[in-house]
Amino acid sequence: MEENVGKELETLKGMVLRWKRSYLEWVSADGGGEFLAQEFFEEIDTQVYPYVRRLYECNHLSGPEAKEFLDFCYNEVQELRNALSEAEENTLTEQEGRHA
Repeated sequence: MEENVGKELETLKGMVLRWKRSYLEWVSADGGGEFLAQEFFEEIDTQVYPYVRRLYECNHLSGPEAKEFLDFCYNEVQELRNALSEAEENTLTEQEGRHA
């Protein structure tokens, strides 16, 4: 991979991580934030994936490099989903504790 392509991927990684932090700020203790993970996924799918695909098509990235980068991106979506589930579970546990 060329140095400038590596720098571009690092910039994209930073962007994806900022998006995830932004979505995490919207996580509510009341739950119901499943749409956040879907929106994050769609943002990656529409903004990042086409760019990475084009880098691959122009031979700036190998297949394994493109896959590794996209795996990173979609793993961030899974981490957001996990945070949403955890927030919802904590809310349910708190509610059950109040009713006991």
